[in-house]
Amino acid sequence: MNDELQKKVAEAIRDPQNIGEMPDADSVGTVGNSECGEMLRMWVKYKEQDGEKVIDKASFQSFGCETAIAVASLATELIRGKTADEALEMKPEELSGELGPLPPMKIHCAELVQGALRSALSPEDQVLGQAEEPAPQPGSALSPTLQDSLNEGQAQSGGGLKINFLDEEE
Repeated sequence: MNDELQKKVAEAIRDPQNIGEMPDADSVGTVGNSECGEMLRMWVKYKEQDGEKVIDKASFQSFGCETAIAVASLATELIRGKTADEALEMKPEELSGELGPLPPMKIHCAELVQGALRSALSPEDQVLGQAEEPAPQPGSALSPTLQDSLNEGQAQSGGGLKINFLDEEE
């Protein structure tokens, strides 16, 4: 990864925007694989504006590299004020915003964000304009966290949770 992109990523993750659960979200999308450790969950809340339903705010949780966190942070800002259709039309390179074009080894970070966004905004999950409520986890009043999803995946595979931090050069 070039020095300029590294600086932009470091700047974006120094103060990530919209990180964390959104208990009153209208829609939640999760993408990733607990086996490899890259997962991203995105929450979306809508509002009515000029007779249209637009994205009021979005938040995320991520188990992934710094670039994925930076892209998710930027994307949650970029989709604000857009309709679901407008946000779904955004390409991974658009979601990476001011980071600019990502090198081939980091494109998957923007694709991870795009996948979580598509999962949250996908028409299959909409019933008469209302998002389905995610199934609550036992003992939790909030929607399941990314940690819950990782733990569930690990329990099903019979393994324990292991988190490895990757160097950006990998």
